[in-house]
Amino acid sequence: MRLQDEGHLSTVKIRLHQFLSKTGVFASKRDVKEAVWAGDITVAGSVVKNIAFQFNPNSKPVHFRGQQLILPSEHRTLILNKPLGVVCSRLNKHERSLGKVSVFSLLNEALSERDHARLLTVGRLDEATTGLLIITTDGQLVHRITSPEFHVNKTYFVNTSQPVAKEGLDRLRQGVEIELEVDGRVELFTTQPAGVEDVDACAYVVTVAEGKKRQIRRMFTAIGHEVIALERISIGALSLDNLDLDYGEFIDISDLNLDTLIQG
Repeated sequence: MRLQDEGHLSTVKIRLHQFLSKTGVFASKRDVKEAVWAGDITVAGSVVKNIAFQFNPNSKPVHFRGQQLILPSEHRTLILNKPLGVVCSRLNKHERSLGKVSVFSLLNEALSERDHARLLTVGRLDEATTGLLIITTDGQLVHRITSPEFHVNKTYFVNTSQPVAKEGLDRLRQGVEIELEVDGRVELFTTQPAGVEDVDACAYVVTVAEGKKRQIRRMFTAIGHEVIALERISIGALSLDNLDLDYGEFIDISDLNLDTLIQG
């Protein structure tokens, strides 16, 4: 198969799973397969459940649950220094009524309406957490950074209300049992061993390769301590210290190879 240029298909046919992966809508190849097998994909108006189905996307439109999918001319990727009090999701009606602010609203003037609508956060930082946040239209990139199978480290600066004893820090280094809500049920989850550096009284640098919801806060809760300030300072080799970004500022790195930046 030949491409006319990046992101644009020639008249040569392409397999359905290849097309879907390039749209940036799906986070992984598994998600692509499940969408096809579930009958959520139509090509030229007909449901197709064969991931290897070949077609010309220039003449046969593809829809996912009624929404037409197209190949973007390029993906957009930005790095934001997330400020305090901003949420990493699209706002629903209730959140808007409460005056919540979304990270996506900080990028309104930087992107076209079409690109803005396709943006995804690479993992989430809760409303009370600040720091390094990657935002992209590339679902595959999201998967490569957030999936535990790739072991991309995320490092956080943590402030606690009280100093943590050595025994508590050692428990974090070994892995602790935390509570997670899964499908409305509370389940116990044992974290992988974390890197923990004692910086100062009540100040620690913690590195994990996982990304469970509010994981760092839950880890410290498990050893009897409250996190009063939390900032993500790096993802892989990409460090906030090297970016010179104030809170709320961002840079567009769409033309750079983020995989190279992450791996160092």
